[in-house]
Amino acid sequence: MATSSSSSPLMKTKPQQQRLVSKDGRSLMRSPASGVRETWIGAFKDMWGAWLSLRWRWVVLAFCGSFLLHWLLFAVLWYVLARANGDLGVDHDNPPPGHTLCVKYVTGFTAAFSFALETQLTIGYGTMYPNADCPTAIALLALQMLLGLMLEAFITGAFVAKFSRPQKRCSGILFSPKAVVCEVDGQRCLMFRVCNLLSRPLVDVCVSAVLYEEQDDHTIRQTALDFLLDGLGSRPCPLFLSPLTFLHPLTPDSPLIRAMPPSGQSQFELVVFLSASQEGTGSAYQKRTSYLADEIQYGRRFTKAVLHGERRNSAQAMRYFDTHICPLMGPNTYSNSRDKECVVQVNGDGNDAME
Repeated sequence: MATSSSSSPLMKTKPQQQRLVSKDGRSLMRSPASGVRETWIGAFKDMWGAWLSLRWRWVVLAFCGSFLLHWLLFAVLWYVLARANGDLGVDHDNPPPGHTLCVKYVTGFTAAFSFALETQLTIGYGTMYPNADCPTAIALLALQMLLGLMLEAFITGAFVAKFSRPQKRCSGILFSPKAVVCEVDGQRCLMFRVCNLLSRPLVDVCVSAVLYEEQDDHTIRQTALDFLLDGLGSRPCPLFLSPLTFLHPLTPDSPLIRAMPPSGQSQFELVVFLSASQEGTGSAYQKRTSYLADEIQYGRRFTKAVLHGERRNSAQAMRYFDTHICPLMGPNTYSNSRDKECVVQVNGDGNDAME
């Protein structure tokens, strides 16, 4: 039976390899399984981080639910106060002699809930108002105002923090869906490309990468990789003009050599991190992605990109990631002095050299 071979990907991975980082930069790591109690305790200890990591649907639900629970709690307390003071069964327009009303016209739970809303959301009272001759009502009023201000401050700060997260401002920064391996000036390199669709210019662009390898004992080995900017070397890019091409030379010292065939047999994932600053405000921008073994194309190179004056959308910008065939010169092309010269010994003498 004839067998067919595929030469498009650089390496083949084991079926159903789990990613550490998604293509859009989300972390897919899950903590070890723990009980419900431990999960809630951990979330309570890191309440701010847990809040920022929530999806927007849960943030809006928590926003609405927190205020509703706050109003409902104090509605119950105002109702209990009115019931304990005997305000529910009396005529508030003509109270009995010697009876001091705590809250005027709170005659039921609906009125108590309305008074809780009015206390939290308005700067003054209308028909219902607390009586200054009832110390318990004044104390409860102060408690509701203090807790309400704390809740509003936390919710407002959390919304601002969630809106201003560096990675959420980078929707216009696109990574190439595939990385490529090709020859650059006689040196085999791993390359990927980044495109900037943001209307705001970015400066001081830096890229770092970490190679995660699964060992035979199912442990994860992580190794830092250095990427160079095509034409600028290891220096940060002073101005992000689309597109930028980053490359990593596949020298004998490169950690990627261990993962590449024929020696590489383990699964790996290359996680790339990009950081930049916005010109004018200095706001930080962070974006990341990852490449699995089957997302690296062997013998391909990115086509030359031509910049246009008009803005491009995401679909048009994908043309920046087009590739073409780039023949590789032999199985490996390393810059190694041992490969440049060999000495031929004749009758025991090694004086004749062949280059």
